[in-house]
Amino acid sequence: MKYDFAAIEKKWQDKWEEVKPYAAVTGDPRPKFYGLIEFPYPSAAGLHVGHPRPFTAIDIVTRKKRMDGYNVIFPIGYDAFGLPTENYAIKNHIHPSIVTKENIANFTRQLKMLGYGFDWDRCVDTTDPNYYKWTQWIFLQMFKKGLAYKTTMPINWCTSCKCGLANEEVVEGVCERCGSEVVRKEKSQWMLAITKYADRLIDDLDDLDYIERVKIQQKNWIGRSTGCEVTFKTNTPDEVTVYTTRADTLFGVTYMVISPEHPLLEKWKDQIENWDEIVAYKEAASRKSDFERGELNKEKTGVQLKGIEVVNPATGKAVPMFVSDYVLMGYGTGIVMGVPGHDQRDWEFATKFGLPIVEVVSGGDITKEAFVSKDENAIMVNSDFLNGMTVKEAIPAMKDYVVKQGWGKEKTNYKLRDWVFTRQRYWGEPIPWWTAPSAAGCRSPRASCPWSSRWWRAMSSPTTARARSAR
Repeated sequence: MKYDFAAIEKKWQDKWEEVKPYAAVTGDPRPKFYGLIEFPYPSAAGLHVGHPRPFTAIDIVTRKKRMDGYNVIFPIGYDAFGLPTENYAIKNHIHPSIVTKENIANFTRQLKMLGYGFDWDRCVDTTDPNYYKWTQWIFLQMFKKGLAYKTTMPINWCTSCKCGLANEEVVEGVCERCGSEVVRKEKSQWMLAITKYADRLIDDLDDLDYIERVKIQQKNWIGRSTGCEVTFKTNTPDEVTVYTTRADTLFGVTYMVISPEHPLLEKWKDQIENWDEIVAYKEAASRKSDFERGELNKEKTGVQLKGIEVVNPATGKAVPMFVSDYVLMGYGTGIVMGVPGHDQRDWEFATKFGLPIVEVVSGGDITKEAFVSKDENAIMVNSDFLNGMTVKEAIPAMKDYVVKQGWGKEKTNYKLRDWVFTRQRYWGEPIPWWTAPSAAGCRSPRASCPWSSRWWRAMSSPTTARARSAR
């Protein structure tokens, strides 16, 4: 017997529309279960295999829970703000609200054809004013508590889309959407202060029933470390500060590296003898993403700041300073100390530029590679009063010494960064206008100018869209 899937499945999908067997029941006494997927972004291309793969897995779980007697809520929605729709709308002279409505209708049709057990009565569309009025409200509460703020920071800037990109949207120095060159550019951005919750994000993992490897991944992503900030004097009126977890290796510092975006470079430009060379390097670095710059196996590049010297407080010796793109302004202080005897990246950099390599932890052959040991019982050498101590003994001893000498202070640091909240120019989450005092003078319709709900609703109407297209 032939299975007429088109007729049979259409019959039951129509029946589900009528009787709504997958709708959650408010006030039902049965135990509750909440099945949640990541809501899809409704692009013009429609569903792809990356959508049904995870959706099917959770659909199976929710069906099993219903059979086990649970009152299941399994909602569906559309994370419908985004740059692809904005770019499509600009290219085709169609308002993004119209494009989004059409895309959502197509996604809905395709998802229903697949027969998922979603509760369609609870469908969410993030571009619906009845939805985003609540995201605006949440934003305002965060703003009032100092958790939403504006700052200037370097971002990945697409020279064609005229907007900021996430690191994963930059492929080999170009925008993955339009193929145009991407540069690093200082822009005023809205930020969410998630770093204020870094400790809780780590510590509260202990109470969750996640599998252990997921907990480890989360902890590594947040990247909490304890160490100290150390201040170095320079031959300028300015001091520089670095963050390190290994103050015990201070005696092995033979050079310093500063990020291309660091504001001290501009401040020192009259003292830097090869300023034109530094500018050229800064421009080249601006064309690389943070991911490309941070790759461990990439060729080490840099330029020495001629005319600038830094004094190592542990040895009293002056060491050169370089600008290099492997140092990111967004992590730590934007300046790092080079300990080539015991860090492979530093060893490769020092070897390339002919810098001294000093052994301060015994046990390796630093003429061939850096000695990077996890052995806490390795012995300190060439380190003044630390000589003969184990690494385990030397780390706290040197940390205390740094603080007592007034060279620095203890510090806890994180890899986690505050979240850049404004990447879209126009078709993105509307931020209430009254949170930005300068909004009235803004000309940019998105990233630097959060518009009001009234303006947003007006601009989202088809009538306004036609008027704008005609101009």
